Amino acid sequence: MIDLHAHSTCSDGRLTPTALAARAAEAGVTTFALTDHDTVDGLDEARTAADTHGMTFINGVEISVTWQRRTLHVVGLAFDSRNPSLVNGLATLQKARRDRAARIAAKIEKLGVTDAMARAQAMAGDGQITRPHFARLLIEDGICRNNHQAFKKHLRPGRDAHAAIEWAALESAIGWLHAAGGIAVLAHPFGYGFSGAWRQRAIAAFADAGGDALEICTGTTDRQQEVTAARDAAQHGLVGSVGSDFHAPEQFWLGLGRLRALPANTQPIWRDPRFSEAPSDASQLRSRRGSQDGMDDALS
Repeated sequence: MIDLHAHSTCSDGRLTPTALAARAAEAGVTTFALTDHDTVDGLDEARTAADTHGMTFINGVEISVTWQRRTLHVVGLAFDSRNPSLVNGLATLQKARRDRAARIAAKIEKLGVTDAMARAQAMAGDGQITRPHFARLLIEDGICRNNHQAFKKHLRPGRDAHAAIEWAALESAIGWLHAAGGIAVLAHPFGYGFSGAWRQRAIAAFADAGGDALEICTGTTDRQQEVTAARDAAQHGLVGSVGSDFHAPEQFWLGLGRLRALPANTQPIWRDPRFSEAPSDASQLRSRRGSQDGMDDALS
């Protein structure tokens, strides 16, 4: 069983990298990637934990991209996490995130939240402050009933606590990953609220910028969406990837490893040579993965 998209407390997940790896192993996942937003801080811990449970671990990250004034997410896999191009690129995004957090904190304090920045940092611990942390503060202080209301009324674009941010350019994000020997995947193509025409434009732009793969099977896709995504991938010369986008145990519909097999005739990402020949810290894949067909069987 393969799951190549999951989050920990190093970004907006609720489990530490160690706990996340343990949960993945309990769910039967055999090949696992940690893909926190714009950071690789949890990779070493997650790799150690994955080794303990006998899982193959793949370096991952989910890079935030601004395209056509819209946000896209590019998952990077099987890269050298110490590559200077990637490290420096992610550092610019982390600074942008810190600046945005300070602006959101000031805005929600005007709504009645007390000591927003310090409390959000306490929630985040050593990880980054994200919008879900501020949503939790709005709930704790009785301003919103739940996470959905916090985003709908205050944190979404156009609302009173929204803070605009310019992410990486699409070409830049893909370039960082390729410089690090990695594979660039356009995440959850049905997760942006795009019309069919805009989804096609985004996939075409990603492929034209040098992208490698499309995330086809996710924790929220139905089979028809997966068939459509597989067709889109083939049309643009992209291989297929899979990932639950797990964030928290209470989001039971995004369970680790709860993924269907890729649609028939879809070229899987694990057949890309970079996947099995990843630099240094991901190189253990070759010794554990067995045959390519074994990977295919694990998803069926």
